[in-house]
Amino acid sequence: MLLVRNPDDYLRETKRDIHKLPRNYDPALHPLETPREYTRAMNAVKLERVFALPFIGSLDGHRDGLTCLGKHPDHLSWLYSGACDGELKLWDVAKRKIVYTVQAHDGFIRAMAFSQETSSLYTVGDDKLIKQWKAQELDGSDLKAPINTIVTRGMLTGISHHRSKPVMATCGEACNLWEHSRAQPIKTFQWGVDSLQSIKFNQVEENIIAACGSDRSIILYDMRESVPVRKVVLKMRSNALCWNPMEAFIFTVANEDYNLYTFDMRNFANPINVHKDHVSAVIDIDYSPTGKEFVSASYDKTIRLYNSRQAHSRDIYHTSRMQRLTCAAWSLDDRFVYSGSDEMNIRIWKARAAEKLGVVKPREKTALRVNAKLVEKFAHHPAIKRIHRHRHVPSHVYNSRNELRNSRIAARRKEFNVRTHTKRQLPIIPEKAKVIVSEQ
Repeated sequence: MLLVRNPDDYLRETKRDIHKLPRNYDPALHPLETPREYTRAMNAVKLERVFALPFIGSLDGHRDGLTCLGKHPDHLSWLYSGACDGELKLWDVAKRKIVYTVQAHDGFIRAMAFSQETSSLYTVGDDKLIKQWKAQELDGSDLKAPINTIVTRGMLTGISHHRSKPVMATCGEACNLWEHSRAQPIKTFQWGVDSLQSIKFNQVEENIIAACGSDRSIILYDMRESVPVRKVVLKMRSNALCWNPMEAFIFTVANEDYNLYTFDMRNFANPINVHKDHVSAVIDIDYSPTGKEFVSASYDKTIRLYNSRQAHSRDIYHTSRMQRLTCAAWSLDDRFVYSGSDEMNIRIWKARAAEKLGVVKPREKTALRVNAKLVEKFAHHPAIKRIHRHRHVPSHVYNSRNELRNSRIAARRKEFNVRTHTKRQLPIIPEKAKVIVSEQ
C-alpha cells in the first residue's frame, strides 16, 4: 500500500489565498446538517429580497408615447424605439445615450422587424409605407434616409421577417407576404377578418406565421400554402403574440381579459397554460432567448415576468412615475428587460431583480449557486415560501386584484347554487321505471 501526501491538497498557492481545510462529508458526522442548511436558506432568501433592486435607469428623449421596441441581433447594446409621432431612435443602452434620431413616418410607427440577411431594419406606420433602413454603421448615420420604400394599399399594423429568406409578412386589412425586390405582395391570405393587430414568424418552423385578428381570433398561416391553416376564437381580443424561440410549436398571446394564453399549434382546442395576475389588458409580450421565461406589459402600469410553464408571475416591476405600458422587450443576452410607456420613457430593468451587475468572482458565484439551491430545496417551507413570494404592489393593483378575486368567488358560488338548485328540481325516477323508459 502506497501513502501519497500531495502538498497541493493542503497548501495555498499564494499568500493571498484562503487556507484549505480538510472536510469529511459523511452524513453520520453531521447530524445538524439539515437545520444548518435551513438557516442558510432563510438568510439567503431574506438577502435576495434586500438586494432586489431591479430598476437600472431610463432613456428619455422621445416627445410622444412609445409604440414599439426593436433589438439588433449583432449589437447587444443597440435598441430601436418607435413613437406615436413617427420618430425612430437608435439608443446605446450601455451608455444610455441616443445614437441617432430620424423622422421615419407620418403618424404612428406601428411595428419594426430586423433582417439578419441584409442587416436591415423594416418599419411600418400609419402612412401606409414599408421602409427599409440600413443598420450597419456604428454611429447610426445610415439611418439618415431609407434605402427602400414600398407604398401599400391599406394601413399596416404589424411586420415580421423570415429568419433566413428575403421574405417578410405584414398585417393590416389582410396578411401579405413580400419579397425584398418586389413592390407588390407575392401572396395574400384572408379569412373573413376585418383587420389583424400583430403578426410573427416562427423562428424554428420558419414557414409558419401566426397573427391576432380583430374578431378575437388567432390565425395560423403557412407561407407554402395558398390559404390559412387553422383558426381559434377566444372570448376577448388578443393584442400581441410571440413564439417561443426554443420550442417550435409553442406561442403565447397577450389578451384583453387580463390573461396570457400559451398554445400548442398542434392542438388549438385548449391552451396548455393560462398566465394570470394582471389586473388590466395585456398589451405586449416578449420571450427571453432561452425560451424559459417571458415578460408582459400591461395597461395596469406594471410589467410582469413569468416562467413559461407556470400560471403566476415570478416578479412584478413598477415605479410611481411609470404610466400605462405599450411595449416590452427582453434583451438578447438574457440579463435585461426593456419597457416603453405612455409618458415617453424607456426603462431598463434587471431580468433577475437581485442579480449583481459587474464582475462576480468565482467564490462569489459558487456561494450564489449554493444559496439558490438551498432556497429551491426549502422552497415549500411556509416561512421561506412567504418571504420568497412577497412583493409590494401599487395600491390600485392590490385593490383591483381583490375585486377580481371576489367577483370570481361570487361567480363560482352562483354557478354552484344554480347547479344544486337544478338537481333538486329533477324528479326522482325509480330504477324499474328507468329501465322501461330506456327500452321504449
